[in-house]
Amino acid sequence: MSRLLCGSHGNVVCATNNDGLNMESAKRSLTGLTNKPEGRVLVLYTGGTIGMMRNEQGVLVPIANAFVKNLRKYPQLYDREYAEKKFGAMGPLVLPVTATDNRRVVYNVLEYTNLCDSSNMTMDEWIRIANDIKESYEHFDGFVVLHGTDTLSYTASALSFMLEALGKIVILTGSQVPIFDTRSDGLDNFLASLVIAANYNIPEVCVFFGTNLMRGNRTSKASATSFEAFYSPNFSPLATANIKIEVDYRSIFRSCILEKFYVHASLNRNVGLLRLFPSITSELVKVFLQPPIEGVVLQTYGAGNVPTNREDIIAELRAATKRGVVIVNITQCATGCVSDAYEAGKLLYKNGVIPGFDMTPEAALTKLAYVLSKHEWDTETKRQMMQTNLRGELTAGRPPTMQDWDLVEAVARSLRLSSAAELQELGSILFPAMLNAAVIRRDIVKLESLQGYGADISQANADGRTALHIACCEGDIKVVRRLLKMGANVHIKDRFDRTPLTDAIEYDRHEIIKVLLQCGAHLHGDAVQIGERMCDAATAGNTKRLQSYLMAGADLSQKDVSGRTPLHFAALHNHTDAVKFLLDHGADPHCIDMLGQTATELAKAARASDAIRLLTSSGQNGVVKNAHAS
Repeated sequence: MSRLLCGSHGNVVCATNNDGLNMESAKRSLTGLTNKPEGRVLVLYTGGTIGMMRNEQGVLVPIANAFVKNLRKYPQLYDREYAEKKFGAMGPLVLPVTATDNRRVVYNVLEYTNLCDSSNMTMDEWIRIANDIKESYEHFDGFVVLHGTDTLSYTASALSFMLEALGKIVILTGSQVPIFDTRSDGLDNFLASLVIAANYNIPEVCVFFGTNLMRGNRTSKASATSFEAFYSPNFSPLATANIKIEVDYRSIFRSCILEKFYVHASLNRNVGLLRLFPSITSELVKVFLQPPIEGVVLQTYGAGNVPTNREDIIAELRAATKRGVVIVNITQCATGCVSDAYEAGKLLYKNGVIPGFDMTPEAALTKLAYVLSKHEWDTETKRQMMQTNLRGELTAGRPPTMQDWDLVEAVARSLRLSSAAELQELGSILFPAMLNAAVIRRDIVKLESLQGYGADISQANADGRTALHIACCEGDIKVVRRLLKMGANVHIKDRFDRTPLTDAIEYDRHEIIKVLLQCGAHLHGDAVQIGERMCDAATAGNTKRLQSYLMAGADLSQKDVSGRTPLHFAALHNHTDAVKFLLDHGADPHCIDMLGQTATELAKAARASDAIRLLTSSGQNGVVKNAHAS
């Protein structure tokens, strides 16, 4: 006889009366699901079809404050039991979790006051979205922007340039049919975007639609009716979401500069798209190129050709470039790129028009608005930047070819493995192990060589730990800097929810902490847990650890679950160096714990005379006075 053990998430485990081991296994399985670490996602609901409702006439309309209310009614989108138990009825939303998920997805929805149809989107909305991401950047692991489909690729392209030194994933998605309709693409698009944003380290602005996660500035809308509405004509998807989510980590564009994330919140609006057509008049071209226009994306025929017998048009283009107008040549074709293989193409370049290679119209226009807004660059620098691959938006010169995995293939042959899936799995095992070994040996040349073989420098091992995690433990600043310059990401969490900054703090690598902060690393997780770790350090009198937390931006007056601060514990155990350090750096001596006691009162109860002297001699602001005055 058997019975079913059902969890709150619909997970069913069979257990027999005769086998207690199966029951224990079932309990462990369910406990594992409830104890998974959380991935936090902010959803910016800007408008679009995905959240619309049908009115009495059956017409689609946006309805304020209805989106989140309806999300809570759908069990695929909201695990009510878990969410209400942990956060309360009005807390964030939580996805149901399955055994295959690495993290439980917890998400908040910020609904814009004026929901905007995508055809009404302007640069002002792009700037608002970018600033909203900036304001919440340190509090979430990823971001999902719900957006109408018509101009979604323009917004994705613009954000890819505006979000500088991006270290977290931003996914734009929408739908052709509202998410709450009986048959909708919105549900799959939204769910997949949430899961990817919470679980995968892809520090790019992306578009998810259908089954593909694409680089945002490589996309265009291809269909007004198909559920596969977007495509990436000149670049393969970064990930595909079928039964399994498979990420091509070698295709990810990583920032290789030691800078902290910031938003470039200004764009030049004096830009436009000019598409050539047979018998276009020179008067039209002349008018289009007149001030205040500063930049033009010129869509030409084929591989970048213009009519060679139209000197009148060429003259207008030449005159505009001499005035400082930046004109970028891209093809009208859906795929391919411009080149100077034909005389018609060379004619443009001779007259000051620069190549846009294989950029989409959306990417070329938004990049032009971004580049022209950089007032610190002169015209020549701006022209060069338009031809430079800034965010993975173009392929300059020959198309990139992934290097053969010679090393992996050699091992695969010895193991008689041949399928692409087996090679992929082997690479995911070998490369992290070899990267970590190179870090331990401090072998920078080996690290660079492995990257050349196709290793993703942020590839994690079975515990979710990357080479940067290991380097922060080992403490070699040169290796850490090299990894960061190779594109290592500072925000990756391992299976224990530790980032490289966590390791640097707990090994007191102060120089490394500074470099990580410079690259945008920040404390994450529950403030009370951070408080408990600092209280442990204070209990042990570990001033160096307290200094590590202070450098990382921690509040030295953060309380633990008992309401006690590090100063309480330092005073209780009479660790005078720790007491003095805390007071000197702004710890509040007036904080009371759950029993209403201050640090001074605890010190008196423990007869910690040295700590009492320091606390009573501290000024009102907590700064220790001259010790001789006591």
